[in-house]
Amino acid sequence: MVRHNLNIAMIGYGKMGKTVEKAALARKHHISLIIDNDTDWQIKGNKLNGCDIAIEFTTPETASENIRRCFDAGVPVVSGTTGWFNDLPGIKKLCLAKKQTLFYASNFSIGVNIFFALNKKLAGMVAEMDGYQPRIIETHHAEKLDAPSGTAITLAKDIIDARRSLDQWGDASEKLPANVLPVKSYRIENITGTHVVSYNSVIDNLEIRHTAHNRSGFAEGAILAAEWVHNKEGIFTMQDMLNL
Repeated sequence: MVRHNLNIAMIGYGKMGKTVEKAALARKHHISLIIDNDTDWQIKGNKLNGCDIAIEFTTPETASENIRRCFDAGVPVVSGTTGWFNDLPGIKKLCLAKKQTLFYASNFSIGVNIFFALNKKLAGMVAEMDGYQPRIIETHHAEKLDAPSGTAITLAKDIIDARRSLDQWGDASEKLPANVLPVKSYRIENITGTHVVSYNSVIDNLEIRHTAHNRSGFAEGAILAAEWVHNKEGIFTMQDMLNL
């Protein structure tokens, strides 16, 4: 892949946005625009169309509108915000209608996306073994706004797709019927992110785990996505980029 030096718009400038900025600069890209709130949109929003790509890490409440603004400006967008995926069908339809570009992921970490592939494989292998009961536990820093995490929801959906006895996921803190996959969320200070998928039986337990040590893996993955999707049109995910 030929890597171009990109003029990047950062949409969202919290901890994740600042980490993405460092990763972009380390790979010789330029941060041409930073938008972090409505005032920034009003003052600097017209500069968006001078950027090669936008990388969006904001909040579930603002992500969809941010993406629409990027489409209106004709700027490809890489979105790492989670918790807004109920709006995804409409955003996809708009992206295709406007012939724009969207690369979205519940997690940009290369390791997590390998973890997704392992989860799918394990879910298929254990699907018909009723003695093994699946469960997901995810732990993140206290500032994370959505629970469960987008990563946990992706893991849950892939398990449900493979297992006929399950048709939805639910909060493991509550008593759940047999058709609901338990997902437990914890919010603890100074925890970047840990996801555990376990299959428990009276005989033994199976477990796969991913633990992030810092945010740099997510940031580097987002920059790789921006480089990969540059000059492409359509809707893409990490599975497309990594050919998983």
